[in-house]
Amino acid sequence: MNKTYTDELYDVVVVGGGAAGLSAALVLGRARRRTLVVDAGEPRNAPSSHMQGYLSRDGMSPAEFLAAGREEIARYGVELVRDRVTDVSRGEDFTVVLGTGRTVRARRLVVATGLKDELPAVPGVAERFGRDVLHCPFCHGWEVRDEPFGVLASGATSVHQALMVSQWSKDVTFFLHTVAEEELSDQDLRRLAAAGVDVVPGEVAELLVEDDRLAGVRLADGSTHARSVLYVGPRPVPQTGLLRRLGAEMNETPFGTYPVVDATGLTTVPGVWAAGNAIGFAEQVVHAASGGYRAAAAIVGDLLMTDLDAAVTG
Repeated sequence: MNKTYTDELYDVVVVGGGAAGLSAALVLGRARRRTLVVDAGEPRNAPSSHMQGYLSRDGMSPAEFLAAGREEIARYGVELVRDRVTDVSRGEDFTVVLGTGRTVRARRLVVATGLKDELPAVPGVAERFGRDVLHCPFCHGWEVRDEPFGVLASGATSVHQALMVSQWSKDVTFFLHTVAEEELSDQDLRRLAAAGVDVVPGEVAELLVEDDRLAGVRLADGSTHARSVLYVGPRPVPQTGLLRRLGAEMNETPFGTYPVVDATGLTTVPGVWAAGNAIGFAEQVVHAASGGYRAAAAIVGDLLMTDLDAAVTG
């Protein structure tokens, strides 16, 4: 049962055209709900040449994956615009303002704006991120298995990262960088030793590159260490400005501040769902797609019941 539309009233506006947003749009389009996707075109995994661990899509390039998703939602009449949402407010419906100045209204919102990775400020890291500077062994570990790994310490979770990557290579060097050796607990040191991880104090000054491949790292004292892969821990910066503007309750975590959501992604703001990296740092592509599906299915039911109740009460 579809509501009568004005030209700029949508059942749902999906903010973000990554895996979560496109998955939500696909389900909404198939449910015959008028849907607009606003995509700024800045996917988190853009630096990667492939994505892994997604059943039936293992090894597919992120760009190819998103292109296929855009083709699929178009089959069901979903509109996609390459733009950015600059403002949103809540009244009887949601008013959504785009960067081009276009203003649309939506009965429900899906916020799938993801996050940005803030990389350590070491020369060469940003340029090689997603190639041989990596952050997730589940995403890339198999492809670089048994190569000499380096792990650049950047915070409290770096020891865990060094231990995790040791499952993909037995040649792992943990560069403490700006972390003092005395900050490591006895348990940390025992675990690192048990995993065969070498611990090297001293700040990393730069990456060494030969023939457009990582060759090693140079420390501030001038010493060099040959490595062909470097794992880093980016600081996640969730893109949650729209959710904050709408008054969503947020939850502080060691990996950033994210909205409080239920099992379907519904935030504490009625009518607003969130999915993908907008709700957590560890949402891989497969999780994001699943979260978008769950949110969309919940919205379809919510809109149906809202329209039926309105018809009953007259």
